[in-house]
Amino acid sequence: MIKPPLPHNEAKRLKALRDLVILDTPPEARFDRISAFAAKEFNVPIALVSLVDHDRQWFKSSFGLEDVQETPRDISFCGHAVAMAKTLIVPDALADPRFADNPMVVGQPYVRFYAGALLRLPYGQVVGTLCIMDRRPRDFDKLDEAILNGLRDLVVEELFRREEAVS
Repeated sequence: MIKPPLPHNEAKRLKALRDLVILDTPPEARFDRISAFAAKEFNVPIALVSLVDHDRQWFKSSFGLEDVQETPRDISFCGHAVAMAKTLIVPDALADPRFADNPMVVGQPYVRFYAGALLRLPYGQVVGTLCIMDRRPRDFDKLDEAILNGLRDLVVEELFRREEAVS
């Protein structure tokens, strides 16, 4: 397993995440609807709105992992996506050296496929992903990526609606 590297702008990214005042808040139906829709649209058992904090990824919304609210950043797929600053698609985690022996691949929830679209704020900082996961390898084409990116845009809009309501 390869731990996700830190983005070059980690301090600014973490400040933008904290400025959202969203970490450790209760579930909200508007985010849960998007993750549930993503799971159904792609026929996957898991869809998350994942926010990548300093040493953890915390789930604002979790479809299919209801009893898990966060995981260590060191084992997160989303941490890799945030560091890459682009959509991360892993067709088969067992065939990818970054993830082949990851605890989430070799144990519960047995992730084999991952696709994560970046939650990029309008001023450029990436705070997390809208991601989907499956327990079997799969292909993900350009149309799939466009649909996931469209759903991701809805999450970003909701983050800003929420931020305006908190301010």
